[in-house]
This record gives sequence, structure tokens and C-alpha cells, in this order.
Amino acid sequence: MSAGYHHGYQQPRRPMPPQRPMKKKRRPGRVILVLLLVLVLGAVGFGFYVDSTLTRIDALPDYEGRPAETPGTTWLLVGSDARDGLTQEQKDALATGDAAGRRTDTIMMLHLPDNSAAKPVLLSIPRDSYVAIEGNGRNKVNAAYAFGGPQLLVKTVEGATGVRIDHYMEIGFGGFSDMVDAVGGVDICIDEPIKDPLAGIDLPAGCQELDGPKALGFVRTRAFATADLQRVQNQRKFLSALFEKVKSPATLANPFRVIPLMSAASGSVSVNTDDHVWHLASVALNMSDAASGTVPVGSTPTVPGAGSVVQWNKEKASQLFDLISKDEPVPAELIAPPK
Repeated sequence: MSAGYHHGYQQPRRPMPPQRPMKKKRRPGRVILVLLLVLVLGAVGFGFYVDSTLTRIDALPDYEGRPAETPGTTWLLVGSDARDGLTQEQKDALATGDAAGRRTDTIMMLHLPDNSAAKPVLLSIPRDSYVAIEGNGRNKVNAAYAFGGPQLLVKTVEGATGVRIDHYMEIGFGGFSDMVDAVGGVDICIDEPIKDPLAGIDLPAGCQELDGPKALGFVRTRAFATADLQRVQNQRKFLSALFEKVKSPATLANPFRVIPLMSAASGSVSVNTDDHVWHLASVALNMSDAASGTVPVGSTPTVPGAGSVVQWNKEKASQLFDLISKDEPVPAELIAPPK
């Protein structure tokens, strides 16, 4: 071969191997964002569902002379002893008995201030408080509910305190027990043993976890020397512990707790016609942080036809409710438990 031939020769090029399609990089941040969005939308949707299943009642009366609108937000929280909807097995398990009708074992006022200098206030109104009830003279405050339901009870409390009620919540025996079980029980410390067959409890002294039935017995029992005055202290103590657990991450981040909790609430809580689940959330978020106490008590005389009653200390009670209606800080000594 000539040198020129070699100079002009070119070897054929090898064909390029086919290129594989490039894989898209996975973005874990985007996946997490999508999952969070799905969870949020699911929670919001479930919240609206629960809101739609709440029992609503016309609880706030419209009458001449009603206290004017005041700063802050005031709730009337009522524990009813109604046995409606409970099977005989449930009545036996909860030691509720078979009494017909509805009464109020628990009456509390929760004030959530607009004033940043004031703390929320959770105030027990003893059910034996001797007050004026329209059309029924003077009687124990819980009789107002028996005479005229929620509206007469609200009107009676407003008349006795001068504080306007903005929201109303009522819960029955079964619903309370279910809520406690939904959060996995509640830890509580008891100073002395409590044995009360009527409430279905036999509790040792010390710190312990109460399930639904035991918790219901604890807040119902009056087996104390001061009867209802000690009971209202126990009720506030337990409710604060319950709502502290309700708002904890261990509950809110656990669908196996939060879903049963909201289902229990929707099936057993009654609210005023204009109240919603997001209003109830404000109760749960503020209950455990509230300064708690009882309406100042003056005496506990026996009144013909009414039995043993609770009479308020007029001067201190008037000062207390005046501060609440003005949304001003409440001194601890005004709501300290009676000695």
C-alpha cells in the first residue's frame, strides 16, 4: 500500500450506546409537604364533620334586663346527670343509678379574658347555692335546670352574678367517661382514700391513673365532711388534668386518641346554637392554665323546704363578679377554696 492510501483512510466510528433516561431526583421535602397537607386537610375535614354532629340547643335566653356585653368570653359549663342513651349495663358500670330526668351535678363559669394582664378564671358554682330563680322564689341553683332547662339556668346564673354568659357547654355521664378513656386515662393525686359505693369507687390515697368509670365516680362523690364544697374542688382539679392531657402532643399527634376523643365529644356534648367545635377548642386550650376556685362562701345554713344550702359571701362575691365582668385580674384570695 502506498503511503498516500494510508493517509487517506479513516476507520469507521463505533455507534454511541443508547443513553438511559435520567431518573428524576426524589425530593423528600416535597413528599413530606404533601403528606402534611393531606393530614391537615384530613384533620380539617374531620373537624367539620365533628362540628356537624354536635348537639345544639337554644341555651342562651334573650330577656329584658340581661347583663350587657362585656370584654372577654364567658362560658357556662354544665355536667348533667342525665342517663338518656345509657344501657342498663352502662348504668351499672358507671354506678349512675336509674333516676329519671335531668339535674346538674356540676356548674362552672370559665372566663377567658381579652385583657393580657388577666388570667383565665375557672369558677365553681356549688349546686346548693341559694339564689333567686324566676317564677320559683329562692332555691338551690341546680333546681333552675330542673324547672326550666338550660335557659332558666343561664338566666339564674346571670341574675345572681351580673356576668353575661357568651357560650354554653353541657356533658352527660357517659360522654365524660368516654372522653377520659379516649385519652388513655388521667393521672390524679388523692390526699386521702375515697370509698363511696354510691359513686362506685374505692380509691386509695396517692397518685394514680383513673379510667372513665373511676374518673366519673371521683368527680361525682360527695363522701366528704364538706360534701359539695370538696367535690367542686375535685371537679376543677380533675378537669384541669383532663384538658392538660387533651392538649398534649401525646394526644393531638396520636390519631388513635384524638379521633376517639372527638367522636366521644361529638356524641355527648351539647352546645348553644351558635357554638362550634373551634369554640370548644378554646376551652380545652385554656382550662388547665386557669386560676381556679369557688364562689366565696359565707355560710351553709339549713333552710326549711330546701335543706342544707350554700349562701355566698355577698361582699366578696360581688367584688369577684365585678372584676370578671370588667375583664380585670382576679386576686387569688377571692377564689381560694374555703377552709
